[in-house]
Amino acid sequence: MSSEQSGSARLWPDELRLGEDGHRLTVRYAGGASHSFTAEFLRVESPSAEVKGHGPGQEVTVAGKRDVKITRIEPVGNYAVRLIFSDGHSTGLYSWDHIDHLGRDHDALWSAYLDKLASEGRSRD
Repeated sequence: MSSEQSGSARLWPDELRLGEDGHRLTVRYAGGASHSFTAEFLRVESPSAEVKGHGPGQEVTVAGKRDVKITRIEPVGNYAVRLIFSDGHSTGLYSWDHIDHLGRDHDALWSAYLDKLASEGRSRD
């Protein structure tokens, strides 16, 4: 992704495509840039208060979501989507900026999540 598209530049997806099995969401932008996410990653990185808390230090490590699916995508205005997951979670609003952040920082976020699971003796299953 070009530096013009990161940071303060607003990214508006041209397409959100949910895989047939609900396990993967692909977000495509004009010019060919895209992000592809597993449902598990999006679930454990939900921007909801249930996961992120209401302030620093209140984050919750969500475990056991390896097989979660996205069952529905609902638009929220012109700035976000609500993802509905097979485990009933539906309170996170994924803004376009947040989705871009998840795509740009995916590897670091995923690694930190796996490290936190391991340090807590928890599992993805």
